[in-house]
Amino acid sequence: EQRMSWYNESKFGCFIHWGPYSVPEGLWKKKMQSGYTEHLMRKARIPLEEYKKELILPFNPTEFDAEEWMRHASEAGMRYFVITAKHHDGFAMYPSDAYPYDIRLSKFQKDPMEALSRAAKKYGIKFGFYYSHAFDWEHPDAPGNDWDYPTNPGGDKLVGGKNWWLERKDFLANAEKYVNEKSIPQIQELIRKYDPDILWFDTPQKLPLYLNIRILEAIRQADPQNKIVVNGRLARFGSNNIGDYRNTGDRSAFFFPTEGAWESIPTTNESYGYSVVDTVRKPVSFFVQLLPSATSKGGNILMNVGPMGNGRWDKRDIEVFQGIGQWLKVNGESIYGAQRTNLPIQPWGVTTLKGDTLYAHVFHWPADGKLIIGGLRSDIGKGWLVADKKAAIRFKRLNADDYELTLPANAPDSMNSVIALVLNNRKVPNPIRLIDHKQSNTLYTFDSELQGRGLGYGDGKPNRNYVTKWKNTNQWMKWNLRSSAPVEYTVYLDYNTQGKNDTGTVVVEIAGQKLEANYSTYPEQKGTNSLRLGKVKLPKGSFECSLKGKQYQGSQYMTPIAVRLEKE
Repeated sequence: EQRMSWYNESKFGCFIHWGPYSVPEGLWKKKMQSGYTEHLMRKARIPLEEYKKELILPFNPTEFDAEEWMRHASEAGMRYFVITAKHHDGFAMYPSDAYPYDIRLSKFQKDPMEALSRAAKKYGIKFGFYYSHAFDWEHPDAPGNDWDYPTNPGGDKLVGGKNWWLERKDFLANAEKYVNEKSIPQIQELIRKYDPDILWFDTPQKLPLYLNIRILEAIRQADPQNKIVVNGRLARFGSNNIGDYRNTGDRSAFFFPTEGAWESIPTTNESYGYSVVDTVRKPVSFFVQLLPSATSKGGNILMNVGPMGNGRWDKRDIEVFQGIGQWLKVNGESIYGAQRTNLPIQPWGVTTLKGDTLYAHVFHWPADGKLIIGGLRSDIGKGWLVADKKAAIRFKRLNADDYELTLPANAPDSMNSVIALVLNNRKVPNPIRLIDHKQSNTLYTFDSELQGRGLGYGDGKPNRNYVTKWKNTNQWMKWNLRSSAPVEYTVYLDYNTQGKNDTGTVVVEIAGQKLEANYSTYPEQKGTNSLRLGKVKLPKGSFECSLKGKQYQGSQYMTPIAVRLEKE
């Protein structure tokens, strides 16, 4: 808890993927390689000697300015900073005496890690490293490179299944040699040289569990103050992350329920390393809503940018950072040090909590100026707009469970307007979700109660915020709901499928009314398919909505994303 105290307070960090792979910007021999640009060496199967000659030896980011980088992070309101000290290509972006395949081989005879560490201290930002401990395309004994080293189990073929390492005991000695020669010495070297606050790891399935744990032990031995925060991707046993916090999926836009501290790693575009063809940046509004959405569920956001090979940032990334920072200058109190709330899902946005102050993040400003906070049994002492503390918010209790706020006609911020409410006489909320009977409502499966064993979640990327592993009728999803007035809706079901032959029949039951849906194959790569199921009349009061399976053909039932209650 002591080690994690700064991390839990920070909520927002900067993730940097930068190395020799940044120079070709995703192109190799004038051809674009699919996937993340930092995976260029593997995607193009570039021989190690050619990678050295073409990318490492001439690497010379003459426009790199550590203070400028840290200023960008500070202007965005970020409180910690993680940079790739060694990615999967095996190349150390600092002078490494522990294993000298490092930046001294390049024309850039400087230490960018040292410069960034100094700049972080100047700006009061916690600092640390991404280190690829398990995957390495340079070392002949490391999992990864199966084009230079044909006997290596390597590449994407190394899936790290439950019994994989039991079946490949012949490679254990190689893996141990790599860990002892390179991973542990370099990680301990990073600790000695730079005194990091956080270490970030990835792809633990590429090593057997005992070697991952050995690396964690080596970190704790090299850190006598026991201060270094270690992410959850160093070692994983089943669904358990052996570290200080859990990691969710890459580039998530939606978050499933996760206990304890956790972190998501979105990108400004769609690649972690810089890409010349990935030109579209997510809007500032995406991150201004993503950040409180994570906070409301107990998580942090470690937002990635990939600088160019010359050391500069793309101006489009800078603009996104500045936009987020402008919002946080006004509304940061609702994020930093805030925590998840136990209020039910709200139809207009999310809530965060700090001490006795509840923050309502209103993504959808009500047209009639009336905002209902459902489930709030605690009393409101006073309320105001965070953007204008003189703008008091009028409120009244509607019943024992709900409050009504009277808001100004216009939202102070079209992306996310924040209202602060001081709570008195704190009480446990009503956990049943109040739908907005005046508007449409979306019931995401990420927000449902999963029934039966074995169901899992998608990674939260767009079109992948679904429930999966749905294979029998003992598994289903439910939502407990309330309405403050009778209402009629048209019901839609959003889904996609995992297998190419997945079809079947499912049933949505809401307030005792059953709507059956026959669905066809719709691969997630195509996006989301929507089925119109029919109309329902919902009563005033509490009721249940459920999604159950009837029969399926193929690998499993559909992967459902949401039940939508639409006003038509």
